[in-house]
Amino acid sequence: MSEHKAFASPLGPVIARYLALKEALGRKYTNERNVLTHLDCFLRGQPTDQPELDAESFARWTATVVHLSSGVRRAWMRHVRNLCLYRKRSEPSCFVPDPSGFPRAHTPRPPHIFTEQQIVQLLRHADDLKTNSTSPLRPEVFRLAIIVLYTAGLRRGELVRLRIADYDPVEQALSICETKFHKSRLVPLSRDAAREMEQYLQARRRLQHAADSPLLCSRGHGLRHYSGSGLCSGLRQLFRSAGVRTVSGELPHVHDMRHSFAVHALLRWYRAGIDVQSKLPALAAYMGHVSIVSTQHYLSSLEPFAEAASERFAQHCESFLSTNANSRGES
Repeated sequence: MSEHKAFASPLGPVIARYLALKEALGRKYTNERNVLTHLDCFLRGQPTDQPELDAESFARWTATVVHLSSGVRRAWMRHVRNLCLYRKRSEPSCFVPDPSGFPRAHTPRPPHIFTEQQIVQLLRHADDLKTNSTSPLRPEVFRLAIIVLYTAGLRRGELVRLRIADYDPVEQALSICETKFHKSRLVPLSRDAAREMEQYLQARRRLQHAADSPLLCSRGHGLRHYSGSGLCSGLRQLFRSAGVRTVSGELPHVHDMRHSFAVHALLRWYRAGIDVQSKLPALAAYMGHVSIVSTQHYLSSLEPFAEAASERFAQHCESFLSTNANSRGES
C-alpha cells in the first residue's frame, strides 16, 4: 500500500509528503504518524462539502481527544500545526491553528543530577539484590546498568539493545547501532567502566555467551534482552531502597543519569579551564545527538556551573583581591 492510499482524506497527500520528508531526514516520527492518522480518519468522516481542515473542523477534531491529558492534547495539536506550517510553504492561504488556544504547557521537571555518593550508594544496593529464576544475574546486571548509564551517558533503550558482540574488549568501547535518528556511534568506556564490563562478562559466561545474545539478559522463554520498562522498574526500586530522591522528594528518572553524565563532563572541562562551548561538538558526537543544539540543553543546569564559576573567579582574582584589601588597610 502506498503512502497516499494509507491517508484517504483530502488532506492525505499532504500528510504523506510531510511524513516522507521528515523520515528522509532521519526522524522516525512514529508518534506524529499516529496523530496524523487519527486526524486523517476524522477528516474522512466529515461531510464532503466541508473544507479538509479549517478552524471549525480543527476544533471538532480536538473535541474528540478531550479525554487525553492536557499535555498530550497540546502535543497532538502541535503536530497538526507543524503539518499546516509545512503546507503553508506551498499553499500560503491554508489554515494554521493558533497556538494561543492550545492547553498551557507544563513546567518541565528539572533533572536530578546524581552525585558520586549517590552512585556509590546505588551500587551497594545493587550488589545486595537477590537472584531468581528469571534473572540469574540480577545484581551484576543492575550494577553494570548504573555504571554504563552514569559514566557513558547511554539512553535506556540503547543499553537494553546491546549484544555481547557490541563490546570490543581491545578498544574498550561499545558500538551503538542504528539508534535515535538512525545514528550509530562508537562509545569508548572509561578505565573503571571497562574493568566493570570485563567483570560482568566473566559472570555472563555462566549463561549462553554467543556474540549475538543480549548483553543484559534475563530468562523467560529462553535467554532474552531486559525490556526498557523492566530495567526502568528495577532501577527505580534501587533509587527507593537507596534513599536517592530529588530535591522535591520524588524518585529520579532513569534518563537523569544521562543528564548527569553530560553535566559532570561539562563541569570537569570547566574546572580544567577548557572552553566548554568548544567541547560541545565532541560531547554531541559521544552522546549521539543530531546537533549541538540538543547538547546545549544540558547547559541549562546552571547551579553547578555558577558554583564552578565562583570558584574559578576566586582562584583567578585571589592575589588581586588580597593586594587590594591590604592597600586599603594601610591607608
